Amino acid sequence: MHQERIWDADAAQGYDTPGTGMFSPDTLGPTVDRLTHLAGEGAAVEFAIGTGRVAVPLAERGVPVTGIELSLPMVEQLRTKADEATIPVIIGDMATMVAPGKYSLVYLVYNTISNLLTQAEQVECFRNAARHLTPGGRFVIELWVPELRKLPPGQTATVWQSGPGYIGLDTYDVLRQHVVSHHFRFDEIRQAQLFRSPHRYIWPAELDLMAQLAGFELETRHADWGGAAFTAESRSHVSVYRIPPTQ
Repeated sequence: MHQERIWDADAAQGYDTPGTGMFSPDTLGPTVDRLTHLAGEGAAVEFAIGTGRVAVPLAERGVPVTGIELSLPMVEQLRTKADEATIPVIIGDMATMVAPGKYSLVYLVYNTISNLLTQAEQVECFRNAARHLTPGGRFVIELWVPELRKLPPGQTATVWQSGPGYIGLDTYDVLRQHVVSHHFRFDEIRQAQLFRSPHRYIWPAELDLMAQLAGFELETRHADWGGAAFTAESRSHVSVYRIPPTQ
């Protein structure tokens, strides 16, 4: 499953859910608040900007945002909300493509670093973030914690959400540290749709080592954008890495 084929026109058109899900004010508001604070007076780059879920409200707060995005259909959907002059986007891979200029903030949200399917690509993503940042600049990653404790011996899948019209489950390949997320949407009769996306899951400790290899220091880690404490029971985290200021 290639990322360009996954994030096609159909995925882009169905991605936005205004006011609900990851677009709900309770989810999006704290995200934009925190990123605005971390950007300060500087500009930001969003890796995998997608349809602009975060970039559009962040730009409306006065933070200049540039995006990097692999999927042209996702960018076309973004263009229905903001033009190139407002939010410029570079088409390419977030592990290698470089936006012009220097920035105080690079951010990568909603588990998207796991779309890079090898450890080497994920390390390069950190190094690419470092290329964009001024001394003291920050790289923010939002990422889920692998739920391997839910897997008894011999079982390879976990159901992480179940509700009316929707089932979400993950199938794990623990040898390669890969997971495929399956999103089943169905009606009350017989019709069902399946959307799948592959990922390479990363433990927080491994993520910290990737950061060190790229010259970052871990500044903070919380369980959510609102600053809740990160514990052994947390299902996700928001980690802020910083390039040390020049002495």
